[in-house]
Amino acid sequence: MSFVTHLECANCGKQFTAGQPHNLCTDCQRPLWVRYDLDAVKSAFPRERLAKRPADLWRYRELLPYADPANVVSLGETMTPILSTPRLGAELGLGNLLFKDESRLPTGSFKARGMALAITMANEFGIRRVACPTAGNAGGAMAAYASRAGMESYVFMPDDTPVINMKETHLAGATVVRVNGLINDCGRLVGEGRELMGWFDLSTLKEPYRIEGKKTMGLELA
Repeated sequence: MSFVTHLECANCGKQFTAGQPHNLCTDCQRPLWVRYDLDAVKSAFPRERLAKRPADLWRYRELLPYADPANVVSLGETMTPILSTPRLGAELGLGNLLFKDESRLPTGSFKARGMALAITMANEFGIRRVACPTAGNAGGAMAAYASRAGMESYVFMPDDTPVINMKETHLAGATVVRVNGLINDCGRLVGEGRELMGWFDLSTLKEPYRIEGKKTMGLELA
């Protein structure tokens, strides 16, 4: 069951039907937000029940966009700890410096949160080929989750992307395309290839679900 009511343009407010793939607003080309029936969530899910659920990303399922749990694509995401760093805090003159250690996630960074939801939703919509531009950790995360779901993935990376990120992405199963240019050039190529290659564009803020995964950082902090 999903509590999503619709998607809404962050700029002009145009509404879009939930339950089907979307990229940007068709009127103004701005990002879309997922909207929920929060009153229904509150009624269906008393807060005290949260403590009894596993300490993972999916414990917040009433506030996540997927409808069918069978479509969830997971690599074992866990809640990440908040660590006190008193020595560094003292060096910086900060009394209580804390870090949330996102390296505990499956692909070693917070990008796993976003891609877990983006690939889950792609899976729910029957999408079998995805692509994104990146110069860092998003490529490895997308490749890993796409491989888990049995999808093809294509990652466009500037030539000066760190070799470790390129290798990680390749070893996780993606086709890596090195681009003699900047990240904008990579994004342009992903966009141009949509019709030719039939992939779904998972570029940052060009689809509405990566941010839904990343918001679980805030839910954990709350």
